[in-house]
Amino acid sequence: MTRREFVKTGAKGVALVSLPFIFKVDPLAALTTPPAGSLNLNDYYTHFGVDEAIIKQVMAAALEKGGDYCDIFFEHSISNSIGLEDNLVNRAYSTVDFGVGIRVVEGDQTGYSFTEEITPEAMKLAAKTAANIANQAKNAPPKELVLHDSKDLYPVEQSWEDVGFDEIIPKLQQINDKVLSLDPRVVNSQIWFTSGTQYVLLATSDGRIVCDYRPMSRTFAQCIAEQEGRREENYHMIGGRFGLELYTPENIDTLAKEAVRRTIDLFQAVPMAGGEMEVVLAPGKAGILLHEAIGHGMEADYNRKGESIFADKIGKPVAQPFVSIVDDGTIPSYRGSINIDDEGNDTHKTYLVRDGILETYLHDYISAKHYGVKPTGNGRRQSFRYMPIPRMTNTYMLNGPHTKEEIIASVKKGLYAESFTNGEVNIGPGDFTFYLKSGYMIEDGKLTTPVKDVNLIGNGPDVLTKMVMVANDLEVEQSGGTCGKGGQWAPVTDGLPTTKVSSITVGSNA
Repeated sequence: MTRREFVKTGAKGVALVSLPFIFKVDPLAALTTPPAGSLNLNDYYTHFGVDEAIIKQVMAAALEKGGDYCDIFFEHSISNSIGLEDNLVNRAYSTVDFGVGIRVVEGDQTGYSFTEEITPEAMKLAAKTAANIANQAKNAPPKELVLHDSKDLYPVEQSWEDVGFDEIIPKLQQINDKVLSLDPRVVNSQIWFTSGTQYVLLATSDGRIVCDYRPMSRTFAQCIAEQEGRREENYHMIGGRFGLELYTPENIDTLAKEAVRRTIDLFQAVPMAGGEMEVVLAPGKAGILLHEAIGHGMEADYNRKGESIFADKIGKPVAQPFVSIVDDGTIPSYRGSINIDDEGNDTHKTYLVRDGILETYLHDYISAKHYGVKPTGNGRRQSFRYMPIPRMTNTYMLNGPHTKEEIIASVKKGLYAESFTNGEVNIGPGDFTFYLKSGYMIEDGKLTTPVKDVNLIGNGPDVLTKMVMVANDLEVEQSGGTCGKGGQWAPVTDGLPTTKVSSITVGSNA
C-alpha cells in the first residue's frame, strides 16, 4: 500500500486490524458506535445489547453471597494514533476495546471480574467470580434503577467517529511544515497525534444508572534543531476533550511556534551552580510538581492505609493562609474533566486545601464510606478491566495576593522553573526529583540566562509549607498529561499561578 492509498483508507479501514474477540464474527459491529450528541439510555442499552432486566439478573448474581454493594461498568472505546516525521506518515494504528467490569464490595474488601463477552451467561459468570469475596448470611437486594442526568462538559462539533485519517493527516502536515519553516536551525520535526472516544454505561446496586460519551485528542510537536554541531530538542502539545474542531489554524500555529521557541532557547541555556536556593515555579506547566508531590498524598486511599504524610492533617494548617488547592473535574473540555466518575458520581470542584488548612481528601466509594463522607467524584479507572480508585482530575492552586513581577523582583539569586520532564516521586512521604526541561536564572530580581541540566530535589509537603508568595496569574494546562497511579493510566491536568518557594535543593553537575 502506498502512503497515498493509506491516507484514503481512513480510520475505519485501519481499525479492522485490531478487533477484540467479541467482534470477530461481525467486525463492522465494533465500529458501529452510537452517534454523539443525542444519545439516550435506550441507545446505550441497544449498543451494549442489554436491558434493565438483564442488568438486574447480573446484579442478583453479584450479590448472591451477601455483598454490600455492586456496580456494572460497560465500556466501548476506540482510539487512533498517527505519527508523522519530516513529511511522511511512519506509524498509524487503531484500537477497539469492548467489555464489562463487575465489582462487588463487602466492607473494605473488593471482588472484581471482567469479560469481553457481553452476554447474560458470561456476565453472570463474571458476577459470581466477583461475588466470591463476600460471605454474609444476608444480602442487600439491588434497588430499582433510576437514570441519573449528568452534565455535558465536552460537546463536540465534529466527533472522531465522523473523521477519517484523510482529514487528520493534512492538519498534521500543516504542523510539520510550520515547524520546519520557522527557523533554519530546525533539522527534524516529529508529530504524534491521538484521538479517542469512550462510551460508558454504569449501573449500581443502590439504584443509579448513568451513561457518558467521552471524546479526547492530543497532539505533540517535537522539534530538533542544530547549531554549530550542537543539537537540542524540545516539544509542545495541545489537547483536551475535543473533536476535530481543536485543530484550528490558530492552535496549529501556536503548537508549532511554541515547540520551535522552546527548542531554540536551549542553545542559550547553560548549566548553573546547584545548592539550596529560592525557586519560582512558573504558571501552568510547573503544576506537575503540585500533582505528583502533593496531590497524590491527598488521595484518600493512601490516607486510609496510613501511607500518606497527610493522614493525620485534616483540619490542620499545611500551607500559608493564602494557599488554596482544588481538584475540579468540571472544567469544560479539559483533559481531566469527566461528566461523571467511573462509579457514576457527579464530579465537583473540591477544596483540598482552603486558606492553608487541609480540608478533605479525594474519595471513591470505598474511602468515602470509610471516612463517613460523600464521594467527591474521583473514583476513576483506566478501563473495564480495572476497579476504580481515588484519582485526581484537574488539580491546581488558586490565585494568591501577589504579582509575578513582585515575586521575581523579590529573588536575589534563584531559579525560575518553567517546565519539567522526567522525574521520580515516592508518593507516601512525597519525596521527589524532577528534571528541569526549561527555566532561567534569577539574578538581582530579573530573569536572565536560560539554564539546563539541573534537577529539583525535595519533599512535596515540605515545599507546600515553603510556598511564601503566590501570584494572581493562574494557568491550568488544558492538554494535561496521563497519570499512571497503581498501574492504571488516567487523563489529568494540573496548574498553578507563579509561586515562590523559599528553598528547594537544585542539583547540578556545574
